[in-house]
Amino acid sequence: MDPAEARHWADVYYDIIRSDECVPLGHSVNANIAVVTGFSLHSERAEAIRRGFDGFHFFAYALRQLVVHHTIPGHSDIWDRYEAQRGSALDDAVAAALDAGDDYADTIGTPADAVRWLKQAEDAGIDHVIFLQQGGKNLHSDICASLRLFGSEVLGEFAPGRAEREAAKAEELAPYIEKALARKEWMRPLDRHEIPVVEASVVQAAVPASNIS
Repeated sequence: MDPAEARHWADVYYDIIRSDECVPLGHSVNANIAVVTGFSLHSERAEAIRRGFDGFHFFAYALRQLVVHHTIPGHSDIWDRYEAQRGSALDDAVAAALDAGDDYADTIGTPADAVRWLKQAEDAGIDHVIFLQQGGKNLHSDICASLRLFGSEVLGEFAPGRAEREAAKAEELAPYIEKALARKEWMRPLDRHEIPVVEASVVQAAVPASNIS
């Protein structure tokens, strides 16, 4: 997600929490907003994109295909369809990223590129980022290499002051959350006999024999 779009949704989300119309469905308010984005890190930007572009874009493509096309499990080949329609998108993405120079910001890139994007997301009000790693034909070894780079060269940029930022945010939102919960119409807690039993799917579970007691 583009940080500008992320800012829009973060503003919408927190404006609702601060508004008089906020009525929680649940019994508590966990005021955090997360976005999903691709993830592939390498010291060379072009290589990071070559490793991670298809996996991330195939994930989105596959979701759309399951909505707009009939699928025969075990026979429909969504990956072949994706490759046939991808055209020059990967090469174009590499070229555009290299042309952007230090203005390039993405979590599919170098550690410095990821830091730039994550700082933009943080400034936009995003609390959590969910990295999509196991999409398409992404290699396990590449995912592990990306995680090691993230831990050694990216994470440290955001750890200092995190507890203080979260405490300040919680303090600022506390009065709004209290008012929101006060507007909620609370249901009577069910008595034990009113709670339906979740029945077992089998009469007796088959557990493999083990020498471990």
